Amino acid sequence: MNEFIYQLRDVAKEYNGRRVLHVERLDVRRGEIFALVGPSGAGKSTLLRLLNFLEPPTGGTIRFLDVEFSATRPMPLELKRRVTTVFQHPILLNRSVWANAYYGLRLRGQRDSRSQVETALAQVGLSALARQWARTLSGGEAQRVALARALVLEPDVLLLDEPTANLDPYNVGLIEDIVRTLNRERGTSIVLVTHNVFQAKRLAHRVALLLEGQIVEIAGVDTFFQSPGDPRTAAFVRGEMVY
Repeated sequence: MNEFIYQLRDVAKEYNGRRVLHVERLDVRRGEIFALVGPSGAGKSTLLRLLNFLEPPTGGTIRFLDVEFSATRPMPLELKRRVTTVFQHPILLNRSVWANAYYGLRLRGQRDSRSQVETALAQVGLSALARQWARTLSGGEAQRVALARALVLEPDVLLLDEPTANLDPYNVGLIEDIVRTLNRERGTSIVLVTHNVFQAKRLAHRVALLLEGQIVEIAGVDTFFQSPGDPRTAAFVRGEMVY
């Protein structure tokens, strides 16, 4: 079995003729938490969209589970369904917490899934709020509903796009614990986009710095934060401006 769940080679993305991303090489290992850090506009969310097959790269190839995805080769639906994303601002249905957690399963036609929803809500600490209307939730609770909606799908890969931005420390801690548990107990591969270098340090096995659409450095978490090889990485870790 290939140790890598993703293998990117010479991947580029352009919008209206402007290149916003060019990743010469990136491998994401099965079962790891891989963090992408960098300033706003560096291309982190664009890369996440490519990893979720929401749009094709302009050039290059992305191999997922040894199947190639490119501008001319779409990813089969059955493999797309093995990846899911939780975004910074979750969009919830104007229905109950339960209905929101169940939504992805309903779209896939999985009707007999009560136990999966109950398990997911328990994992995110929302069992007591299952019948509560989504519009009444706090920001942290809404983000945990979005996580539950992802967990019920039992993905091989969970992509997290700033999942704790603007949340209070209590909810940040809850969500980070959920991510750790998911990775440890299910072996789920997780790609985390975050501006919070402390969060990357707490959660990740490896970290990559993305600047102006290109990866500057990839290293294990200890090396990345304690002895980075690139001066731009060192500056970013110190909190200096790197634009």
